[in-house]
Amino acid sequence: MTRKRKKTGNNSGRNMFIALILMVLVIGLVTYLFDITFPEISDDPIIGGTDPKETKESVTTPHITTNETITTTTTKAESTSKETVTTKQETTTTKVTETTKVTTSETVPATTKEGENPLFEDRSVLNNVGDVSNKTYSWWYYPNSDHEPSKIDPGIARIIEPYNGIHLMDTSEKVIYLTFDEGYEMGYTASILDTLKKHDVKAVFFITGYYLDKNPELVDRMVNEGHIVGNHSVTHPNFPDIENDKVYDELYGLDKKLYEKYGIRCYLFRPPAGEYSERTLKITDMLGYKTVFWSFAYDDWYTDKIRGAQYAYDKVMGSLHNGGIFLLHAVSKDNTEALDSIITACKEQGYTFKLVH
Repeated sequence: MTRKRKKTGNNSGRNMFIALILMVLVIGLVTYLFDITFPEISDDPIIGGTDPKETKESVTTPHITTNETITTTTTKAESTSKETVTTKQETTTTKVTETTKVTTSETVPATTKEGENPLFEDRSVLNNVGDVSNKTYSWWYYPNSDHEPSKIDPGIARIIEPYNGIHLMDTSEKVIYLTFDEGYEMGYTASILDTLKKHDVKAVFFITGYYLDKNPELVDRMVNEGHIVGNHSVTHPNFPDIENDKVYDELYGLDKKLYEKYGIRCYLFRPPAGEYSERTLKITDMLGYKTVFWSFAYDDWYTDKIRGAQYAYDKVMGSLHNGGIFLLHAVSKDNTEALDSIITACKEQGYTFKLVH
């Protein structure tokens, strides 16, 4: 009798093949579940890595006001920090490594005696910058339609306040503070100045070195008609992207030009594109500047997006609030044509206008 031989080898191979297929399927399933269960999140504990070009939804986000703390709210965090400057100048930038957070502010360096030139070339103050976080933030705030002062995240407040950064003035006063950013000229600033003069309203014009070189007659009017010329840097770089010495040059380079021409200095600074870090805030504070953000702005920097004076009027009037620092771009035809009506209506509602100080 012949005994049949069992095909154990073939069965074993087939079982291993089936096990391998099952393993691949299981791995694929686990990977898929990970992808949909653990989406990528921002590592930013303060603002969640907001994109300055977009409006972000903020749900149950804690924030503060001048007089009380609000625990939760559901609203939109509006980002209004994008600017476009069409200069031909090029800037060499160097990334600075993020270091340990420091929250102390150095004293402003000693200035010269009356009648002497400012010490623009004294860079020794930069030796006291120390190890400060260079994590980049883009300015934004929580808007509202109730004519209440705009709010910012408590984490942002903790960063800007030790370094003389502001976005609101006294909210107990029915006062508006007009500021205009001037990276380049589109032919509207003269009309803006005419309107301000008509209403006896003063404003802050944050200009660049390019603007000063190309439009001296307009800067003459700003100075001679009682406005404040603020510092918007020489070449409009993103400050967190440049080294300490370059920050110094961008600030004092413009300041020096203004001093040589008008005998005045800038003490108000607005970061280009609203980009800042704790390091850049500390340097500007050490050099004697107040960093001026804003509590209202809208996407008025697009020169090819003309929506009419009524649109600009509605935007501004819908967001009036006490102590508001309003950012308007002087390249906007809409802003220029609406400004007369805006000022008239604000005064009719009991608002007055003052200069940021």
